[in-house]
Amino acid sequence: MPMIDLQQNEKKETRKGFGDAMYELGQVREDVVVLTADLGGSLRLNDFIKHFPDRFFNAGVAEANMVGVAAGMTIGGRIPFATSFANFLTGRVYDQIRQSVAYANKNVKLCASHAGLTLGEDGATHQILEDIGLMRMLPNMTVIVPADYNQTKAATKAIVDHEGPVYLRFGRPKVPNFMPEGESFAIGKATVLQEGTDVTVVACGHMVYKSIEAAQQLADKNISVEVINMATIKPLDETAILRSVEKTGCVVTAEEHQLHGGLGDAVAHVLTTRHPAPQEIVAVQDTFGESGTPDQLMAKYGIDTPDVVAAIEKVLTRK
Repeated sequence: MPMIDLQQNEKKETRKGFGDAMYELGQVREDVVVLTADLGGSLRLNDFIKHFPDRFFNAGVAEANMVGVAAGMTIGGRIPFATSFANFLTGRVYDQIRQSVAYANKNVKLCASHAGLTLGEDGATHQILEDIGLMRMLPNMTVIVPADYNQTKAATKAIVDHEGPVYLRFGRPKVPNFMPEGESFAIGKATVLQEGTDVTVVACGHMVYKSIEAAQQLADKNISVEVINMATIKPLDETAILRSVEKTGCVVTAEEHQLHGGLGDAVAHVLTTRHPAPQEIVAVQDTFGESGTPDQLMAKYGIDTPDVVAAIEKVLTRK
């Protein structure tokens, strides 16, 4: 893949990628139904609601009931997409997800917007940073964290054909849209966005673009950075990780999530069991967030471009 031009990327909401994909799915898949916990507008579902009202169900502020209803709908062959903010769809409903969806291995798609710090001014009570860990620990659960509008749209279309529970995580703000338009999404397969020889950076979600920025800044210092977009956290593309780290000898992981339980831990497990190598983790350092703009929060909590640069420079000293 050629080097991404950082000056040519329009900013778009990942949640809009989800909403647009749902409208397109609604046109071709009569088995798709959508449930929401009073957040249809925030999930950008307006077009689906307008054109397919008989396949839209607003559960109100009752997320646990919504997940239970979604699990029941699968029995009749429907494919339910249960939607809410990430905090409400995971932390508030973990028991129902574990028992009714994951344990029962139901074909429910849990689609969560407003994840991480970047929902911004709503503050710590809404900024869930533990959800990747919560969901990847569940047997039968697939966990996907796309990087931009295009990839969120593609991932949404891909999960409809995947049999089994899925957790799809995306965000609130407008972010650079840089993945190829119309490219299909392969669950469990990473994408090498930039090849390099000195260090591997494995990132997901909003941190993929930050990692590209860091890599291009370090190119001026003759540091060759390989950037991998790990949009599927579970099942993890171990082959892509090992192939890259065997070449570079060290790795940095970057995620909009707590230090514990997320992408960094998943990659660390691969390294410790298959190919030990130095690793640095760019993530929120075991703390809750606060109210602020997305840019302010990413800078304060250590998940901005300079933090990826610093982690790369540090891990290189450990090779």
